[in-house]
Parts: sequence; structure tokens; C-alpha cells
Amino acid sequence: MRSRPAGTTLRERRALLWLLVVLGLYVGIWSAFFPLSFYEEFPGPFSAWIALDGPYNEHLVRDVGTFNLGLAAASAAATRYRDAGPGQVVGLAWVVYSVPHLAYHLQHLGHLGVVDVVGQVVSLSSTLVLALPLLLPERATARADRPGVRARKIG
Repeated sequence: MRSRPAGTTLRERRALLWLLVVLGLYVGIWSAFFPLSFYEEFPGPFSAWIALDGPYNEHLVRDVGTFNLGLAAASAAATRYRDAGPGQVVGLAWVVYSVPHLAYHLQHLGHLGVVDVVGQVVSLSSTLVLALPLLLPERATARADRPGVRARKIG
């Protein structure tokens, strides 16, 4: 069996970025524009994780929202480039955000039931799992098909 060269293709990179856009918009819109609801009800109708972790702070919740909206906007913008560079920068930003966020929550799972622990670990790991491949270089075979392509916008 032939091994795949390391890296991501343009299609894979765009798919990862669009998934990050969706996650950023989900958290961002909810927490930036409906902070009390986000605090009391996140991640959705069957559980509430944030209210269990301390008192409500509207400023902090809105900051989380606008930060996620910024990451979503940068991710969407990076999908418009053929070169891996913009996606790598955005991927790095998501990793820098996701690692300490995940680390904090891994140390504070004691007040949650098993389903919520699994849900929280999976959901908080998702941005890291999606962002890490973005740090890889563009796959050589994909690059060879487009000689001379530089970081430029599409359309």
C-alpha cells in the first residue's frame, strides 16, 4: 500500500476551515448576542456547563463570543486562498485558543456526569483536532498540479 504524502490538500484545508467557521459562529453568535442564555444553557437543551463553573459575568461571556466570531471570520477569509499559509496562521490561532481552553476544562470535570464529561471533552477537543492538520504544509502532490500558484485570493 502506498502511503500518502504529509500535508493537506486545498479541498481538505477548506473543509477543515469551514467546520471551524461553523463552530466559531455557534459559540460566537450565541455568547456575544445572548450572553445570559449562553451562560445558563450552553451547550444546548439537554445540559448546561457554564453556569456550573462560576457566577455570571456578561462582559466575559460576550468577550468569548466576539473572540469566537473573530476566529470564525479569519477562518472564512482563509478559505479564499489557494496557498496553505493563511490556513496555517488561522490554524495556529485556533490551537493557541484550544489548548489552554481544553486544559482548563480537563482539570474541572468533577462536577459533571459521565455524559457531560464525554460531551465536553469531545466538543472542546474538536477545534484542536480540526486545527492541527491546518498547520501541516500543502500536500506536495496537490501543489505539483498547480505550478507557480502563490497565496492569492480566489474569485
